[in-house]
Amino acid sequence: MKIYLVSLGAGLLVGIVYSLLGVRSPAPPIVALVGLAGILLGEQIVPVAKRLADRIELVRYFHEDCAPQILGTPSTAKERDA
Repeated sequence: MKIYLVSLGAGLLVGIVYSLLGVRSPAPPIVALVGLAGILLGEQIVPVAKRLADRIELVRYFHEDCAPQILGTPSTAKERDA
């Protein structure tokens, strides 16, 4: 049930932002794609901040975790072998 409430809250927030920007819903395709790109990038902010706080090597994290999710590239050989 929690995931549905979170989803509803996110939808309400996006609806408010759309209204403030004067974009009608459903958004034009380019606006929607830019929004999706923002979501993908925004998902990476919290893990990066945690790694900065823990001083974990960020280059490895970006290469192995962020890039495949954001760019849609296949998983690394290490993940396929596991």
